[in-house]
Amino acid sequence: MDDGSIDVKRAAREAVYAMDLKDINPVDPEPFRTDTWAPYFERLRAEDPVHWAVSDEPEVGGYWSVTRWDDIMAVDTNHEAFSSEPTIVLPDPAEDFTLPMFIAMDPPKHDVQRKTVSPIVAGPNLAKLEPIIRERAAVILDACPIGEEFDWVDKVSIELTTMTLATLFDFPWEDRRKLTRWSDVATAAPDSGVFKSTDPEEAENERRAELFECVDYFMRLWNERVNAPPAGDLISMLAHGESTRDMDRMEYLGNLILLIVGGNDTTRNTITGSVLALHQNPEQNRKLRDNPALIPSMVSETIRWQTPLAYMRRRATRDIELGGKTIKQGDKVAMWYVSGNRDETVIDRPNDYIIDRERVRQHLSFGFGIHRCVGNRLAELQLKVIWEEILKRFPKIEVTGAPRRVYSSFVKGYETLPVIIPTRL
Repeated sequence: MDDGSIDVKRAAREAVYAMDLKDINPVDPEPFRTDTWAPYFERLRAEDPVHWAVSDEPEVGGYWSVTRWDDIMAVDTNHEAFSSEPTIVLPDPAEDFTLPMFIAMDPPKHDVQRKTVSPIVAGPNLAKLEPIIRERAAVILDACPIGEEFDWVDKVSIELTTMTLATLFDFPWEDRRKLTRWSDVATAAPDSGVFKSTDPEEAENERRAELFECVDYFMRLWNERVNAPPAGDLISMLAHGESTRDMDRMEYLGNLILLIVGGNDTTRNTITGSVLALHQNPEQNRKLRDNPALIPSMVSETIRWQTPLAYMRRRATRDIELGGKTIKQGDKVAMWYVSGNRDETVIDRPNDYIIDRERVRQHLSFGFGIHRCVGNRLAELQLKVIWEEILKRFPKIEVTGAPRRVYSSFVKGYETLPVIIPTRL
């Protein structure tokens, strides 16, 4: 299986280097769908690491692309100069549909809201979750067909992460795939195929309708939990938390979307990415199977290699110099984690997938500073467990065709990945 022909990627690279530098606009989702995104960032890192671009999308407009590791770190760890309000994506929110969430807040409100939910992904609770995740991983993998093609994304990646998310919310089990749908709806572009219509206005109306269904569903759960003694699930934590119990409907929806996308989209795409990466790098696959103790290292390398969220946006709170450029107060800034994770000056052979590389946890995928991913340990745990269970069962997973990638420059993921498992151990 040749995932994305060499000729297509060579042609894409030549086209990127033939462009005027000022015309490079990394927020275009098409190169992410075709897996031809890398040359854009390679060129920007080399020639214009703090790059001003203007998008044709009016809700995006002009923005700075920050593509080198050190510059990304300078932005991510300086929340006073680079605010995460009002959103973490480049398109501005519609005035009549704003979704406050703690990842898109500054201190002190960010800190108290994050603190409300963080115990659920802290060490003691992860210790309780691990056997539950392992039991479910076993059930999922034992249900995989042998010798016939199936979609790994749907059968494994989505199932495991959605089951975990349903547990964190104490969400009705039979409706858990609603969480998957709401995650997709929250982040999808109008022409992504997620909506019935490709007309931007009609697609946006569909998105809003489904997200209102989401908050209505969760409001019923909120009302049940707020009238019951405090419990250990996320909804109960929000309903009883001093800093969250008085949230209005849209702020509740915003934090739900943050938790759903953060807990579902990113981990499921890294699970799929691990199967693809090991298929594309058979020597690394052999290395892993010969030494399963490398699983935690492989997990970290996959999180770097995949970079499930390609960027995060910030807003300059004052004029500030970065990389020799003056960023003006109010300017949008995109920290391209997907580029920093390929920065040749910081990471040795960054385009190679090396499961036992030195300093393997040195990556940007979880972010840094006050907004570092709150669920990073849970993500690593799910990946570790699923691969421990895979190696007990399957001597080989064959990828039988190219993946269909998500049409997005924010969520870097997969819609489908066809595989065959030839035999079981």
